[in-house]
Amino acid sequence: MSLFTSAAALTNKAVIPVFGLPVVGPALGRSMTVVTYTGRRSGAVFRLPVAYRRGTATSADGVPRDTVLIGVALPEKKTWWRNFTGSGGPLSLLLDGAERTGHAVATRAKKGSVSVRVVLDRVG
Repeated sequence: MSLFTSAAALTNKAVIPVFGLPVVGPALGRSMTVVTYTGRRSGAVFRLPVAYRRGTATSADGVPRDTVLIGVALPEKKTWWRNFTGSGGPLSLLLDGAERTGHAVATRAKKGSVSVRVVLDRVG
């Protein structure tokens, strides 16, 4: 395990509990969330904090759907987003204090940047 990977794992373990704090959690939740997903190959469940932006997109059936865009910083040093390449896969996000599920697809731009777009499942 590289120094970067070790430091990231330690940081993630320290940051995730902060989302549950009464004052700090909601403030932090405006720009950050906790992603939970199952690894394609390992089958292990992973949780990590990420920065995000919310949006809306129209689905194939013409219904507006909530979306979340996650920019992946230093994608060459991270592997989690690779679970969502191709046709993507399911994940959940902590949004407004509740777990929301959705389908995520990772894309790499020509210049190498990576983003993961999540179309959230409807609530109710």
